Amino acid sequence: MKLVNRGDAARADNKPPLSCSKPAEPAGNAESVSIGTGDKSQATPEATDKLIEQMVERGNMFTAYKRVTSNKGAAGIDGMTCEQLKSYIKDKWAVTKVSLLEGTYEPNLVRRVEIPKPNGGVRQLGIPTVVDRLIQQVLHQVLEPIFDPDFSDHSYGFRKNRGTRNAVKAGKEFVRQGRKYVVDTDISKFFDEVNHDILMAKIETKINDRRVIMLIRKYLQAGVLTGGLTEQRSKGTPQGGPLSPLLSNIMLDELDKELEKRGHTFCRYADDCNIYVRSRRSGIRVLQSITGFLERKLKWLFGVSCG
Repeated sequence: MKLVNRGDAARADNKPPLSCSKPAEPAGNAESVSIGTGDKSQATPEATDKLIEQMVERGNMFTAYKRVTSNKGAAGIDGMTCEQLKSYIKDKWAVTKVSLLEGTYEPNLVRRVEIPKPNGGVRQLGIPTVVDRLIQQVLHQVLEPIFDPDFSDHSYGFRKNRGTRNAVKAGKEFVRQGRKYVVDTDISKFFDEVNHDILMAKIETKINDRRVIMLIRKYLQAGVLTGGLTEQRSKGTPQGGPLSPLLSNIMLDELDKELEKRGHTFCRYADDCNIYVRSRRSGIRVLQSITGFLERKLKWLFGVSCG
């Protein structure tokens, strides 16, 4: 990756260039937003010794099954559809469950598909098999209560009771307060460039079950099938599986904590983050310092712009 101006990246992606300018004033009085994430207590690693057992618990499995089948979605490399998942569980889940408990389960290859972007170009998605989507979902359901309570209140993407409307309301309130310049950061190809070792180190601070740690690592490294050829992965979290959004928030939580420590006002939605400041000069200074932080601490080079 390289350090680029986001305006240049936008033009390459058939988007209008961004510049250092004021955002539109909100219409009328902005609504004040204060959204908490509930209990901020942290689970100790010792409390997660048997997380795999929690994963495959009947109630957790049933919740995950309903979620995966209701989302529908395309089949993976094995061609199994969501409608066929029930038969698989009835006939073969017992064997899969044992392999999960023993730490020997091996994920299937991921099927790569390309989705056109509205403004040109394509977004690459990795479609796991339905069985792997089920396993990722049960894994997500036990990991989320451990990690989410400690996430920033300024993080809005892929979280319960949060979303784009909440982020927009918060942004309008920041503008109303006089923060009329925005440092608009977008990590180029974030999901393709995530450093596995850094991500796993963050996960291991709260997870003690080595089987879970190994399983997450296997999903990160699962090969991608493209045009009949297999591509091995050494970085990135393929978009398309239930686990990827949570992993992205775990990775970017360090950015949130740094922004909070520096006293910044911001909204982050996945790899897009807006930092609200009171002047153009402040925006340029923040842009430079945050770029340096991300280069040093998270080992990425990416384009940012003040817009």
